[in-house]
Amino acid sequence: MAGCAPRGQSMDESGGGAPAPSAYAGVEELPEQLAADGTTVVVGDPAAATTVRLYEDPRCPVVEEFEATGAPALREMTLRREAKTEYTLASFRDDRVGGDGSKRAVNALRAALDVGKFAEYHAVIFENMIVNELVGGYTTASLLKLADQVEGLRSETFDSAVTTMKYKDFVTASQKTYEAAGGDDPRGPGTPAVAINGTEVDGDRYDWLFEKESFAALLTSARN
Repeated sequence: MAGCAPRGQSMDESGGGAPAPSAYAGVEELPEQLAADGTTVVVGDPAAATTVRLYEDPRCPVVEEFEATGAPALREMTLRREAKTEYTLASFRDDRVGGDGSKRAVNALRAALDVGKFAEYHAVIFENMIVNELVGGYTTASLLKLADQVEGLRSETFDSAVTTMKYKDFVTASQKTYEAAGGDDPRGPGTPAVAINGTEVDGDRYDWLFEKESFAALLTSARN
């Protein structure tokens, strides 16, 4: 399968015997923060042994498929404190299919991060991606309506950030980070692109991203 692209334990392992921290009860408990580079959104226990770098465009249908199929394995590991995810959010799909829905969605996700609601809102956005694409993509109105599904997200500050594109500079910088990840291809690696502990998931293994058990096995093998 090809992604979207501009080109077509019960004890810790320290030896001390201290009990491992308990799992998070739900996505709403996950710690999330903006990394020092100013574009990477980190979700999960900072001490997690497995780090998953994930490149996504909110309007990419292949990312939507990944989020519905393989990604639940990553979410479960994140809740168990076994993995953390480093998100880089792209917005190239706007240039490919028209409109500004990707940029608006990335801006809104950045606003959600301000109040610790990125992971919850991210889930809602992808659960509703196909419906929104059928009517032209994300808009200010649709993004605010989706935010109603995340308890505690809507506020005057959040609504203003979404309406005014407060984080447009973040959107631009995040897209540039995505493009830089393409190496010799200045257009970026395509989405979804995944690296586990620094190793890119490519070749035959790429299809494993779209099957929960296979992706879980891939994530587990990276810890060994």
